[in-house]
Amino acid sequence: MTNKTILVIGTYDTKDDELSFLAGVIHEQGGQVLTMDVSVLGDPATLTDYSKHDVATAGDSSIQAAIDSGDENTAMQIMARGACVLAARLHSAAAFDGVIILGGTMGTDLALDVCSALPLGVPKYIVSTVAFSPLIPAERLAPDTQMILWAGGLYGLNSVCRASLSQAAGAVLGAARAVQMPDPDKPLIGIMSLGTSALKYVIPLKPALEARGFEVAVFHATGMGGRAFESLARQRAFACVFDFCTQELGNQIHGSAISAGADRLTNAGLRGTPQIVAPGCYDLVDVVGWQPVAEKWADHPTHAHNRLLTSVVLNTEERRQVAQAHATQLATATGPVAMILPERGLGEWDREGADLHDSAGLATFLAELEARLPAHVAAHRIDSHINDADFADRVLEIFDSWCAEGIILPERRIGGSQH
Repeated sequence: MTNKTILVIGTYDTKDDELSFLAGVIHEQGGQVLTMDVSVLGDPATLTDYSKHDVATAGDSSIQAAIDSGDENTAMQIMARGACVLAARLHSAAAFDGVIILGGTMGTDLALDVCSALPLGVPKYIVSTVAFSPLIPAERLAPDTQMILWAGGLYGLNSVCRASLSQAAGAVLGAARAVQMPDPDKPLIGIMSLGTSALKYVIPLKPALEARGFEVAVFHATGMGGRAFESLARQRAFACVFDFCTQELGNQIHGSAISAGADRLTNAGLRGTPQIVAPGCYDLVDVVGWQPVAEKWADHPTHAHNRLLTSVVLNTEERRQVAQAHATQLATATGPVAMILPERGLGEWDREGADLHDSAGLATFLAELEARLPAHVAAHRIDSHINDADFADRVLEIFDSWCAEGIILPERRIGGSQH
């Protein structure tokens, strides 16, 4: 296989043995290594390709400034800024193909920033003593970050931590060899959805869009999917977005841990990306299924989707609040927005005759949303359900008209300029 180069980052003054072991495994597997030291106080046993001074300078600071700060948090943030700039610069110069970063809480803090500074598709592995821990906020995870628990290795090498480190080294090298990077030249449509038991519009829309020459990426609206969607929208990755499951917005305003963040339903609009929106599954708030349901939901119907996920059904006033939140988020949009309002329901479970059908709640939600939509958002009421063929037909009608008018540009790409 073609040799690939892995950037190995860590504090070489205290973790030289572990980082050198990682590099050794990569070399044994036929890969190449670049090393970056993000230490502050000490020095590595052997020179690294990029020293701590190189890192601090890249962040417009110095090691002396980090030392003089007298604060380990401040010092490590200086190193994190420099590591981000230097790693991004090296990747732009095609100097490496994947990155692996080792650390405890300090190193993990830095690693999260570095991974976020690199483009989607670049293999990013963090070997951390706090992998999968609640210490790591979801909003700091780049969409394609991989984490491996650094077990039993806080003070030097042993057979337990060698097992973790060797797997991590093999994983990042294997990923660098296998990855198929996103095609920046093919126009991409981002769609938000849930599984077909709830929302089915992707079934007709995906082949129709592909027949028109567009690539389609569908994101699962269970918190992390929305975060990935919003992250790519910030990068102007999409020619157009079909934001047809905005349930994460309700999760956010009603305090669920399953949140895509406070910027849900904003990033495409702030970048001027055309948006076709429908509030799919607006009536549900997802909560963590293995935790007790909060007292505030005690009198609400619930549905246990599986052992991980439970859905709470909102009452009429709570639905009104969700409608208001949609209008608030869309008010920041600088590009065209079409809001489709299906009058027969917005999820398979709220069809007439289905368990969650609530015609009064739906009518109140639609009226509140339509009344509060900003003037630049075009409302399209349709006498159908979101999963009916009429919904997909209306979506494509709007989409085709925007293409004909030059609103949707086929050359839009990640990092590209706006129309």
